[in-house]
Amino acid sequence: MITGGPSTGKTSVIKALEDRGYFCMHEFVRHLTATENGADTVEDFTTNPILSVKDPMAFNTKLLEGRIAQYESVNETDKKIVFFDRGIPDVHAYMSCFDQQFDEGFKRPGFDFRYDHILLMPPWLEIYITDTERFETYAESERIFAALERTYQNFGYEITLIPKASVTERTDFILDVVNCK
Repeated sequence: MITGGPSTGKTSVIKALEDRGYFCMHEFVRHLTATENGADTVEDFTTNPILSVKDPMAFNTKLLEGRIAQYESVNETDKKIVFFDRGIPDVHAYMSCFDQQFDEGFKRPGFDFRYDHILLMPPWLEIYITDTERFETYAESERIFAALERTYQNFGYEITLIPKASVTERTDFILDVVNCK
């Protein structure tokens, strides 16, 4: 499972893994957000979409349910290795980061649905950009990183930090970590 704050290189690495023939489950939060806000596309947002929904608890519940369904859908494939762009505990991490209240219903899935490896991409100022899909400031990216790291550790995971390097080097590193090379 590959995670990290915004603009840390996750999408580029996921694409590189796919280019090498690996099966990847893509992040889907933006489309869920667009549906919640009645936007035609993700480009319609001018503020952080996660914070702009009308009912954050209902949104986070749908997001959690969607990530669980995504996790469970892997059982329907014949793939031995699947890379996830964000995981179930990310919902809890973001809620914690943005001081949203949650109950045990948001924590339990983090213990029940387990990933083999947690690969965390740190904030990287040199590649950080904001655009139509990234609204968070660099400072928010750092806060999100800290919340992700803390959350995954609280769920009992050992975290592997992905080095700041080229997409090829990062992809090779990930494949070494999960013994795919």
